[in-house]
Amino acid sequence: MSQSTTVVFADLTGSTAVFEALGNAMATEAVTTLTRWIGSVCEANGGRVVKTLGDGVLALFPDAQTAFPAVVQMQREHSKRLQEWSNHLRMRLQVGVASGDVVDVGGDCYGDAVNLASRLSDLSGAEQIWASQEAVAQLRKAPPDVRFRNLGPIKIRGKAQTQVVYRVEWNEDLNTVNLTQAAPIEDLTSPSAKAAWLELAWLDQETRFQWLDLPVHLGRVDEAQFVVPDQRVSRLHARIATRGTSFVLSDLSSFGTWVRFSGSASPVLLRREECILHADGEIALGAPFDDFTAPVVSFRVVGS
Repeated sequence: MSQSTTVVFADLTGSTAVFEALGNAMATEAVTTLTRWIGSVCEANGGRVVKTLGDGVLALFPDAQTAFPAVVQMQREHSKRLQEWSNHLRMRLQVGVASGDVVDVGGDCYGDAVNLASRLSDLSGAEQIWASQEAVAQLRKAPPDVRFRNLGPIKIRGKAQTQVVYRVEWNEDLNTVNLTQAAPIEDLTSPSAKAAWLELAWLDQETRFQWLDLPVHLGRVDEAQFVVPDQRVSRLHARIATRGTSFVLSDLSSFGTWVRFSGSASPVLLRREECILHADGEIALGAPFDDFTAPVVSFRVVGS
């Protein structure tokens, strides 16, 4: 029997390095301790742990109103804990949240919301929470000091239609000036809009995106419309969308995005922030320009 519920998938990143550093026995104990703690946070907030999957936890909540406080608590408490850990032992959290009908079969659960929560967790990256539009729409009141940033429509593997995704900004110390939801869609039928396009190039890959093709994502997975398969590049690292008559680049990554316009010696560093792209220049993903190994994408804006 199916019922509407909110699904949370929380996954630990960096466990491979921990196994290499500690060995199988100690690393297994560390991972198990963390997954049990994740489960306890879910249960304390009204959730039910369905199962653990290696270094991941799948939990069900009655609704989004109980699920979001749980995932925010996870990130905040775990972030404080990580400050005391050595870099090579840090396992960070990435979380996906989705709402919808779920079928319970023999204690396990199945459904579109389960698949979507798992995929959002995979795409989100370390120390991030990504949520479906359906989950965010259920909220009557957001947890304290939490903002929801609209990342726009994203192509999700296995889904025929793009899904509108939100990033949950849980960090209480984060400057929230730029954490606004996307502006209303502009009229894209005007001749000037149709005439504008964006060109991106990296190594031997060159792609032209027309105005109506946007938004597009740069990242290292196939869901991105412009793929840069470098480990420093987040799964979906940055988003380029239209706003008014401009192309706007938004950083979605764990490690930052640098933008350098032609004729300027000073690059712009974006950390969960955005800037308007104009004329031409370069975008460094996950590492600054002074790192000669950084993956650098060239861009050119025409007609905006």
